[in-house]
Order: sequence, then structure tokens, then C-alpha cells
Amino acid sequence: MNEVSALSDMIQLVGNVGFPVVVALILLIRYEVRMERLEKHSENLSDIINELRRDIS
Repeated sequence: MNEVSALSDMIQLVGNVGFPVVVALILLIRYEVRMERLEKHSENLSDIINELRRDIS
């Protein structure tokens, strides 16, 4: 039922602000999620590098 509501909201947005704006919003949301994942992975990588440096020293 939640998917139907989301689809209805999307259709309403397209009618109100236009297709290009809706597409831009969707892409920005997806980009934000990917950037958060990238940030998390880079923090993990940084921690691993620091551990390796301690082990070598």
C-alpha cells in the first residue's frame, strides 16, 4: 500500500511542477544516498590504513 501512495505522490508532483523537476529530484536523492555510502566506505578505509600503519611501526 505504501508503494501505491508513493506512486500517487510522484504523479501529483509531475502534474504540479513538471517532469524535469521530478527527474532532477529523484537523481539528487539517489546521488545523496550513494555519497553517504561512499563516505562510510572511505572512513572504513581510513581506519584500516591507520591500523596497518600501526602494525608496520
